[in-house]
Amino acid sequence: MKLRLALEEKLMDVRVRDRLLAEGKITKEEVKKYMDTLNDETKNAVPLDHEEPKNIQ
Repeated sequence: MKLRLALEEKLMDVRVRDRLLAEGKITKEEVKKYMDTLNDETKNAVPLDHEEPKNIQ
């Protein structure tokens, strides 16, 4: 069961997904179905302050 889930997640990896879509190996419907199963984690988001490094030696 864990192997199947790991393989499914790998197919939907953003670095691989677009290529698989272009090759017709997965469909937009499959991507949407997978995205709909993901939990909304926005409540756990932490804003990051981006500052330029100060004189790092």
